[in-house]
Amino acid sequence: MLSFDPAIIHGLESYLDVATTRQTLIASNMANIDTPGYQTRDLNFQQALAAAEGGLDPASAEHNVRGLLERPDGNNVNLDRESFLMAQTQLQYATGVALLRDEFHRLSLAINGGSQLP
Repeated sequence: MLSFDPAIIHGLESYLDVATTRQTLIASNMANIDTPGYQTRDLNFQQALAAAEGGLDPASAEHNVRGLLERPDGNNVNLDRESFLMAQTQLQYATGVALLRDEFHRLSLAINGGSQLP
C-alpha cells in the first residue's frame, strides 16, 4: 500500500525556500562586487532550514562572511567563491525539486490506487 506523508512535502517546501533565499543572497553579493565597503553575506543552510521549518524567515540565518580578503575599498566579494556557491545552490535546488516531483508522483499513485496515469 502506498502512503502519503504531508510532512515530507512541507520539509521539501522549506528546503526549496532556503535554497531560493541563499540564491538571492549570492546574486546580491555578485551584484555588489563593485560597491565600496560591501561585505559578503551568506546564510547557514542548516540554521536557515531549521528556521523555515519552524515557520520563521530563512533570512534570519544570514550573516556577514568573515575571513575573506578585502580590497582597498573595503569590499570583500570574491566572484570565484560566489560562482561556486551559486552552482552548489542550484544543485541543491534541483535536488529538492526532483524529490518533490517524486513525492507528488507517489501521491498521484496513491490517489489512483497504484496505477500509472495515462
